[in-house]
Amino acid sequence: MAETGLMQKIDDIVGFIKGKVSKSPDIGMILGTGLGNFVQNIDNQIIIPYTEIPHLPAATAPGHSGNLIFGNVGNHYVVAMQGRLHLYEGNTPQTASILVRAMKKLGIHTIVISCASGGLNNLFQAGDIMLITDHINLTGMSPLTGPNLDEFGPRFPTMFDIYDKDLGKLAKQVALNNHIQLQSGVYVGYSGPHYCTRAELNYFTIAGGDAVGMSLVHEAIAAVHSGIKILALAAITDLALPYAERHATEDEVIEAGKQITVKFNKLVTELLTKI
Repeated sequence: MAETGLMQKIDDIVGFIKGKVSKSPDIGMILGTGLGNFVQNIDNQIIIPYTEIPHLPAATAPGHSGNLIFGNVGNHYVVAMQGRLHLYEGNTPQTASILVRAMKKLGIHTIVISCASGGLNNLFQAGDIMLITDHINLTGMSPLTGPNLDEFGPRFPTMFDIYDKDLGKLAKQVALNNHIQLQSGVYVGYSGPHYCTRAELNYFTIAGGDAVGMSLVHEAIAAVHSGIKILALAAITDLALPYAERHATEDEVIEAGKQITVKFNKLVTELLTKI
């Protein structure tokens, strides 16, 4: 994808949204599998389906509604992706992360990225929430491939400490105040859509991973390239341990995500009041 083509698509998306929404958001959100009903906490909603937005495909993944939702949470005006665009749906990394770049041009300075994931750490339990402190990108791709978009950031952005430490500390304090156990660890991203083999899960663990999933890494890379502060949370919907008797099914993962929603919503809603 040529630079002019990608920038034109971003500008078209931003121009379309500005025709629908008069206020500029300061916080962005990406709501992963089973976590989309956080939008119930957003007041004065303006809902824009992805299918109405120029250059965006439909969200086809189970549990992803495919809406861009604007509204108020506490003293913030937020824009939330109710569902995301994955590589395994046939999207490029540039398409999977294009709304992050559009959010930046709309005015956000901070983004809360969430996802469903399998726990690799045997100290975790299904139903936990993990604060992502770092990631390993095993998709073999980057949203920054191709000509650099200088308007957003440098050709070679630093990937050290891309998950904001101050936001992480704040999340831990909010979790403690609300008696929510918040794990922390490294997220491994791969492209999917298949679940992993036992050997792959063992490899991810040896590599230092604490949770694994099929999303998030390209959105995070695009966000840090754009100078956006990132807080990332992984809902541990199942334990993806190489020695387990069986792997959770798609339906079980979606249902587990819904069960985590209550404490996820409480954690994030209070967190936004303190940013």
